[in-house]
Amino acid sequence: MTTRILIAGGGYVGLYTALRLQRRLRRGEAEVTVVNPENYMVYRPLLPEVASGTLEPRHAVVPLRAVLRGSRFIAGRLTGIDTERKVASVAPTAGPWLELDYDELVIGLGATSKLAPVPGLAETGIGFNSLAEAAHLRDHVLRQLEIASATTDTELRKRALTFVFVGGGYTGVEAIAELQDMAIDVLAGYPELDAGEMRWVLVEAMDRILTTVSRELADRAMTELTGRGIDIRLGTQLESVEEGELRLSDGSKFFADTLVWVAGTRPQTVVGELGLPVDGRGRLVVDQAMRVEGHPGIWAAGDCAGVPDPETGRVSPPTAQHAVRQAEQLGDNLVATLRGEWPRPFRYRSRGEFVTLGKNKAVGEAFGREFDGALAWTLRRGYYATQIPTWNRTIRVLGDWLVGMPFGHDVVNFGSREEPRGAFEEAAGRSRVG
Repeated sequence: MTTRILIAGGGYVGLYTALRLQRRLRRGEAEVTVVNPENYMVYRPLLPEVASGTLEPRHAVVPLRAVLRGSRFIAGRLTGIDTERKVASVAPTAGPWLELDYDELVIGLGATSKLAPVPGLAETGIGFNSLAEAAHLRDHVLRQLEIASATTDTELRKRALTFVFVGGGYTGVEAIAELQDMAIDVLAGYPELDAGEMRWVLVEAMDRILTTVSRELADRAMTELTGRGIDIRLGTQLESVEEGELRLSDGSKFFADTLVWVAGTRPQTVVGELGLPVDGRGRLVVDQAMRVEGHPGIWAAGDCAGVPDPETGRVSPPTAQHAVRQAEQLGDNLVATLRGEWPRPFRYRSRGEFVTLGKNKAVGEAFGREFDGALAWTLRRGYYATQIPTWNRTIRVLGDWLVGMPFGHDVVNFGSREEPRGAFEEAAGRSRVG
């Protein structure tokens, strides 16, 4: 009987595992099914550039149906598993719930924002973990510039031009850098505003930003950001945000209409509801070959799993580089298991790190060398353009970048897409009145 492989999640782990299986499986050797709520995978390293408008949102995603033609795709969410019957419960986007039989199950459900118990955060904060959030944040920043340029109220203007990001990891640093760069660039279209009126604040609880890269690289990024006027508060936490007033643990308080929460992630809630072993951070406990402890036939990788690094003894960092390599090794391990061979442990040493800080601005280290400025920016873009699956997407991303290089950022705010029926409903209301 043909082996049934079910992959829950269509992010890095799901996509790259399925791609590996498509390349390595013999005809009829296994049936692969991928379940994911959206029919695309978001290439997360490109989200900061989606937020700054230097990349078209559609080009930062990979259409799953188009690239996984050798697999069955179901738009839906994993809701539970019966490990004894080897059946997974799935809630599809539409229609009745499904029960899918499996012989091998891969869990790559990724992570979601990890919110702290800060009063007002859930009602006020903006996340930065999805394509929709990145596009929304760009529109939001441009809308704040419109508000500030149109008002004569000094306090309202100051509040609109204050942008606070909580979390100094990769996402927080790249997001604040790209958006501040965009905001300054578009000010030529706002003669009523001055760059000195804008206030950009990065709040980080640790004693340094970018804790997953070398201190030297983190220090260079911090020097660049502070040199551009970004206020970095180290060893500081957000204590509350109520009625627009932010209070920080260093005693400062001020009003702001923009609060971006990028202070870490956690596994999806369903991961802890599957009846599988998890660690103190809610990640699935797996061995070096990415097999879930005590459950033969179930595998996990990426942000929802604590994949051990045999060289350091610690859990592999939650980076795109590691997730992709874990997925490829997981795919090889599945093929090996099907053919009666032993799976291999995951081993990977980072090839380097790059941090984008805006247009023509970045810092990085690779091949034992350090880079900054336009060279680091170019190397980073070249790397990610070649890593995104399919030449179709690579060409689209490169096209966006090449077309945008000679020009400034676009000031168009598509905030109306958040209420696409607004104009129609307004017209309908007028018709009823008439």
